[in-house]
Amino acid sequence: MNYQESLSKDHPKFTKDIEPSGFSQTLQEAMASIPNEHSSNSIEQSSELSVIRPEPVFSVLNTPDPPSPWKELASSMKEKVLTRGKQSSSLLHFTLSGLQGLFPVLSWGRNYDLKSFRSDIMAGLTLASLGIPQSIGYANLAKLEPQYGLYTNLVPPLIYAVMGSSREIAIGPVAVISLLVSSMCQKIVDPSVDPTGYKKIVFTVTFFTGIFQASFGFLRLGFLVDFLSHAAIVGFMGGAAIVIGLQQLKGLLGLTHFTNKTDLVSVIKAVWLGLHQSGRRNLKLFWLSAIAPLLSVILSTVIVFLTRADKHGLKIIKEVKSGLNPSSVKLLQFTGPYVGESAKIGEAVAVGRSFASVRGYQLDGNKEMVSMGFMNIIGSLSSCYVATGSFSRTAVNFIAGCKSPVSNIIMAITVFLTLEFLTRLLYYTPLAVLASIILSALPGLIDVREAWSIWKVDKMDFLACIGAFLGVLFGSVEIGLMVALTISFARIILSSIRPRIETLGRIQGTDIFCSKRQHPVVSLEPGLMIVHIGTSFLCFMNANFTKERILTYVMEDEELQEENNEGKILYMVIDMSNVMNIDSSGIAAVEEMHSKLESFGIQMAIVNPGWQVIYKMKLARLVERIGVSWIFLSVGEAVEACLSYKEDNICA
Repeated sequence: MNYQESLSKDHPKFTKDIEPSGFSQTLQEAMASIPNEHSSNSIEQSSELSVIRPEPVFSVLNTPDPPSPWKELASSMKEKVLTRGKQSSSLLHFTLSGLQGLFPVLSWGRNYDLKSFRSDIMAGLTLASLGIPQSIGYANLAKLEPQYGLYTNLVPPLIYAVMGSSREIAIGPVAVISLLVSSMCQKIVDPSVDPTGYKKIVFTVTFFTGIFQASFGFLRLGFLVDFLSHAAIVGFMGGAAIVIGLQQLKGLLGLTHFTNKTDLVSVIKAVWLGLHQSGRRNLKLFWLSAIAPLLSVILSTVIVFLTRADKHGLKIIKEVKSGLNPSSVKLLQFTGPYVGESAKIGEAVAVGRSFASVRGYQLDGNKEMVSMGFMNIIGSLSSCYVATGSFSRTAVNFIAGCKSPVSNIIMAITVFLTLEFLTRLLYYTPLAVLASIILSALPGLIDVREAWSIWKVDKMDFLACIGAFLGVLFGSVEIGLMVALTISFARIILSSIRPRIETLGRIQGTDIFCSKRQHPVVSLEPGLMIVHIGTSFLCFMNANFTKERILTYVMEDEELQEENNEGKILYMVIDMSNVMNIDSSGIAAVEEMHSKLESFGIQMAIVNPGWQVIYKMKLARLVERIGVSWIFLSVGEAVEACLSYKEDNICA
């Protein structure tokens, strides 16, 4: 009797006047052609379970082989380079698709109009008015001369404008990256002792940062930046904001001597000593410019020039070199003792960065990584240090009404004009104003409300948040970054080692099965145990734990049944619908579990394993040992089959 006849006999109301489709007939013919070694598995060896179950029309095992990892990588690389749409075999179309993938300007530029250009001009000028003084201040934070901040606001935005996919992201130096670069690079070379050697390290770090970013993008490894959880980023950014604010006390208070360390204790000690020594002289005119966050750079510069406050102890920028970015190719160091350290710092900066998107459209993180990588590689060759998207300037760019990355081009042109003609006017700009400008941008990085929300929602997430915060505040920026990564990794590993193994029950009157612990009202099927494995990868880290936990459930249930004089478990249904992949340790654990259950007189059934799991189980011949007829597509199908077997065995 075939499956259709069996279905008609048992459930005539479902099959009346229904002819099998061509697809069903084809599948039935395919089932009929299965070799005897597979069909023999439909007959159970145990005398208690010696019932033949007909093969279903649709089997979870009837799947093609999954693509190999190399094919998936090649496919992702092709998707990365080529734009979506109907592909053509012509070389010209292939080339154009590749160029549009790498340079989105070729796509959006075709529809760009004069109205959008007007909006971008206004947004670009607004962006420049904020970006120019900020970039000078951030260069000071990075322990570089002021012009290097302007350089970083010139070349990278131009590269991003043609390669980036976001319309709003404002590119340039940012506070956290500037602090991260300076805190890590000055441990290799002291900028106050060897400024040229320090610049070499910074440019080399920028180059390696770009290399890592571009590589992550091309290899579709953009997920690596996600190892810093949202909670860890909130804590890290909050701690970094406080440290950056403390660093500005040198310029804000006009201190001559200051510490190179970034931790809270060292900075407070340096401020205390500075205020009680030489930094306290003639501060009357200093306080005039100390309130300059509310004033423009131009106004403060004019005031200092007219009052000659610099003669009375006020710190000013002094000379800012004019002209375009000089080449820094010869400053890159690929030999010597510091190459390895530079590469490590570059990797840390690449992983520690994040993207900013204000509007609702989706950004391709991997394409963004490629564009950021190329702009930092080219920037490292033209006297720029690490650039990325700025949260504060991106918000300003959005509010100002930008329509495309052209706003970055307008900002870069404005910076170019400043470098060519206006740098002499910056001579009397007080450092206190730059410090105030940086301080005014920091409150947005300290999100107390979000930290409180994290505490209420997830205490483990809050641990990552406060760990990163305290690591930055009392250690250093890199320590905070390492604490954040460590806690994030630890949580991933703990959840992988101890996946949730839930017993399932049926909601009465339905074919829906859910967690007994979460929904105590569900009913358990007599003689059956249903468990759900809550991990996507059954591997060496969690395979033994999973096996032991399931066998423990069986033993505990057996003892409970004996106490209540109830029937023993005959069937174990394992829901593997969450398990997308498995390794050899996972295969061995499933095989051991099957053997152990079989020795107890319990038949194991597996439900809906993932594509890779099915493929590997076939290769390991585990499917044959379990039995083709004991692998199901749904929990409901498995339960009905087990109950049918149980009823037939009782009747027999």
